[in-house]
Amino acid sequence: ASAAIKRYVELGNALNATALDAIGTRYVCLLNRTELEAIEPSSLRLASLNPSSCSQLTKDILYEKAKKAFSGQHVFPAYYELILPYLGGAPGEDLKALSRANVNMNISTFVSLRRDSLMSLTPAEVQGLLGINLPDLAKWQYRSPVREWIQVQKQSQLDQLHIGLTGGTQEGYINLITPKFPAPSSAPLGAVAMALHLLPALLLTVLMMSVLS
Repeated sequence: ASAAIKRYVELGNALNATALDAIGTRYVCLLNRTELEAIEPSSLRLASLNPSSCSQLTKDILYEKAKKAFSGQHVFPAYYELILPYLGGAPGEDLKALSRANVNMNISTFVSLRRDSLMSLTPAEVQGLLGINLPDLAKWQYRSPVREWIQVQKQSQLDQLHIGLTGGTQEGYINLITPKFPAPSSAPLGAVAMALHLLPALLLTVLMMSVLS
């Protein structure tokens, strides 16, 4: 299928709506960056694609094209229904805008959003996105990516959602991620042992010099 698509493009054929429908959701993930960039946004108005299983790069490119394709549709929920299959590539600022449009996003769509975009959302913005589906968030609170999102939110703001989310940051505290330290130095163990042996004597010398001065 990948070879057939490549040959089709090499022969000078456009990836228009007819071609995209032929490729379909099954093979859309096979398109490389050059092929994706060659798609005219207007073609997405007539094609039926769902790149949710594709790479993040594919989702990002197709989202931007879908956004341009449907930008003339300002009526909600019509715009939301059109852009929905492509939301896996949406940046945080676009999700924040959707949170003010009462779109009632379902939880399966929410957890498949781009990770950095999801993590940028506040509890109030998540509430705006999910709407009537907000209680479903509690079912995911111990699973990724919702668990990681909860850990960087203030618990007081999570409490305002009234769905029992726990694990957020308490007031006056900061959740820290324990760093992974590099492997111990490759210096010979004998040299390390000698340094540890001499350390008390060195400290004592410094202390005595301080007293005498």
